[in-house]
Amino acid sequence: MAALAFLFVFMLSGALIVRFLLPRVAFTARLWLGMCLGILLMMWLPFLMGFMLDFTLKAHLLSLIPLALVTGGAYFLRDKREAKGWNEDEKRLCLSLLLVALPLSILGGYLQHTHNIRPAADGSLHVGQSTYGDLNLHLGIITSMRNAALPADYSIFPGAQLSYPFLMDSFSTSFMLLGTSLRFAVVMPGTLMMALTFSGYMILARRMADTKGGAILATLLFFLNGGLGFLYVFDMQGVATGVYGDGQLQSVSGLWNRIRNVLDGWYQAPTNHAEFTTYNLRWSNVICDMLIPQRTILGGWCQLLPCMYLLYDALCPTNGLPCRPENSRAYNLRTLILLGVWAGALPLLHTHSFLALGLMSAGFMLYDLCHAGREWKQALISWLIYGLIAVVLAAPQLFTWTFKQATGSEGFLSFHFNWVNNSYSNGLRDGYLWFYVKNVGLPFILLLLALLEKNPKRRFLASGAFAIFLVAEFIQFQPNEYDNNKLFYVWYMLCAVIVGDYMVELYRKLQGIRARRVMAVITLFVCFASAVLTVARECVSDYQTFSFQDVEAAEFIEENTPADAVFMTWTQHINPVSALTGRTIVCGPALWLSFHGLDITQRTNEIYDFYMDPANEGDTLEKYGVDYIFVSSYERANCYVNTLALENNFTKVFESSYGDIAIYAVE
Repeated sequence: MAALAFLFVFMLSGALIVRFLLPRVAFTARLWLGMCLGILLMMWLPFLMGFMLDFTLKAHLLSLIPLALVTGGAYFLRDKREAKGWNEDEKRLCLSLLLVALPLSILGGYLQHTHNIRPAADGSLHVGQSTYGDLNLHLGIITSMRNAALPADYSIFPGAQLSYPFLMDSFSTSFMLLGTSLRFAVVMPGTLMMALTFSGYMILARRMADTKGGAILATLLFFLNGGLGFLYVFDMQGVATGVYGDGQLQSVSGLWNRIRNVLDGWYQAPTNHAEFTTYNLRWSNVICDMLIPQRTILGGWCQLLPCMYLLYDALCPTNGLPCRPENSRAYNLRTLILLGVWAGALPLLHTHSFLALGLMSAGFMLYDLCHAGREWKQALISWLIYGLIAVVLAAPQLFTWTFKQATGSEGFLSFHFNWVNNSYSNGLRDGYLWFYVKNVGLPFILLLLALLEKNPKRRFLASGAFAIFLVAEFIQFQPNEYDNNKLFYVWYMLCAVIVGDYMVELYRKLQGIRARRVMAVITLFVCFASAVLTVARECVSDYQTFSFQDVEAAEFIEENTPADAVFMTWTQHINPVSALTGRTIVCGPALWLSFHGLDITQRTNEIYDFYMDPANEGDTLEKYGVDYIFVSSYERANCYVNTLALENNFTKVFESSYGDIAIYAVE
């Protein structure tokens, strides 16, 4: 398949570049870094060529030329030392990857399969619980980017530049341009990146942690996060203390009935429960609610983790200890430059990952400079080399896309204390520390205890982690306050390493106590019970998102209308026109656009008025250049559709099998 061959070429080039520049990096880490770099290059090089040739197949094929130049340049700038080979440490790391990262990757692949427009026997398309909301936004970007002129507009709000980080979605567009189906273009890259994210975090944790067990625990604590919400399922299980929609976790009696409620209900899992004011459970499971539905986070973390690895490798002295006068400091300029370039490529992939990396770097740098002694100037120069490269490369992205959206809209960059526990600044729902204990769970308590110990490495990691935490705790970066979790999870990436090591340390210190294994089992149950319930719920979730009539209509539109056609539809988020065909619609849903800083009030009113009186609202069609009018159950339910006027004034060019959907041409 052409798409897979194209991907292989880029990943091979990435592996060669890392081999040329960083031969002394451990073999497994080098392979992982190379695969991630290859994906990053496949995101960026066709996009850059697209400014001259639009985002077309031709731009993709010609991107092989700069790829060859970059690979050749890395060869001429190569580090000529012998590459680090396979050894016992690598064998142990690979065994850990097989035991932990591989099962997580299989789980991720299964959820990618079930959650991304999975075809059903009746011709409809299905998704899971977590992808029911956001997937259609990503599908719309993927399908609309085909052959698009750059910079592109929102296909669901024409006239406004697409400022949402889109490289993860355009990566899937590349697969479509190279001949794959939309479903394959979503599932295959998603599965690959989940595997690289699981493996990459374990490789990073092994680099940072003192013990192998600490790295394994860190990986499990991060990806199977959940908190203490499971206690609501167990509490007072002999009676029903709630009702449907109000205290629903406890609306039935009996443990099995409550578990069935978790498995069958809409967001009844004990991590990100739908009843925010009742339970205040907001610490979403990373796999189910972040990596699967939020594709920009998946793409961002796939590239953030290599940056974190290089950052730790390049700017932390031997053995990962923060710099002290007695420690020798030797820096690899190639690593610093590669790190700076890699970090500078993040904003259009995931702006929050770039911000988190910057905050983390600032925390590390301050700690490093405070402990560098007489070598502080050399330390500062190294940080500046990396930082300046990253800022210079990121600036055009930030000023062209990110800042334009943020400064042109309300709700960005505001003071907001204590994240979603202080929703809309209306006061704390839970006590400050209890909110984090309840949501993050036992690892939060262990983290605080671990930081009381005099351990330089853990305190160094905490300096970067809490630089992120403090900013996320006091500043809201988007209209949706919940989105600050994209920063908190990077804080937790570092904290999980601290906690994993500390748990191993405590277990060893309990040697000789007969009950320590029982204590360990109870501890693991408390840490993972909420996550297990949440993952189980997601594995069995199944919702129809597009009916077979939606699919029929989408196929007609793909085959019979121009790619640049504009459709009049209602603003529903499940929209086959925008999601499955990439055609432009007058206005999409507030569910996404309002959180992107766009006001849809005027367009919504104009659409409503048009469907009520199509014969006398022709100015609206002309204003937005509408070519086709789409009528389905959504339009009929939300507008008083004057079907007779549509029949008399426009030509019906399509009607679905059972008449639910009709398309009219504007002539």
